Amino acid sequence: MKGEKITVRFVSYFFGLFLMTIGIALSVKSNLGVSPVSSIPYTATCVWGFEMGKATIVFHAVLVLIQIILLRKNFRIINLLQIIVGIIFGYFTTFCNWGVAEIFPGSVSNLFVRVAMILVSTVFIALGIFFYMPANIMPLAGEGVMMAISFVVKIKMHRAKILFDVTMVTVSLVTCIFLLHGMGSVGAGTIMAAILVGINLGVLNKFFGAWRDSLLGIGKEGL
Repeated sequence: MKGEKITVRFVSYFFGLFLMTIGIALSVKSNLGVSPVSSIPYTATCVWGFEMGKATIVFHAVLVLIQIILLRKNFRIINLLQIIVGIIFGYFTTFCNWGVAEIFPGSVSNLFVRVAMILVSTVFIALGIFFYMPANIMPLAGEGVMMAISFVVKIKMHRAKILFDVTMVTVSLVTCIFLLHGMGSVGAGTIMAAILVGINLGVLNKFFGAWRDSLLGIGKEGL
């Protein structure tokens, strides 16, 4: 792989992570429910008052531990770098939550605006995945767990994702119901994110996938 392509891939990778945290921040501000993978960190924020960025870092570290337990001797030491990526992702989350709070100070009561926030958040999350995953640098710990489940249970990746998302949402929902007596991090926005992120990503890949792949040097000889 040529040096300039490595640089471009790293830029695409971290740019994608940042875009994802913008989407997460918008979904948090909407107060209609966050995406499944963010539901547990946000639950920790709602229930125990942890700052969401720090809760995200701890959550990613726990997900790496789960991978170690699932994979045992098949766990690759290099995947410990997912913790470093989780720290960066956590700080991105803190920054974007602050930025969105500055743009929309106080609670947003207008339902139309809140729904619009969710819709825009799904676009940002899809854009983030669009740029971050094909760069093929290091998966987030959430994707790492999905791959571990797929490997251990011998199921296809998309089924592992469904299992992972359902588990995250269920844990968050049960925790919020018992401790907050409400749905907390789970709501209509969670369902919308689960459906729309994939649809948006499909549209992005259809119209801009070839351009991105060319930019990243994917599929060319010598890489």
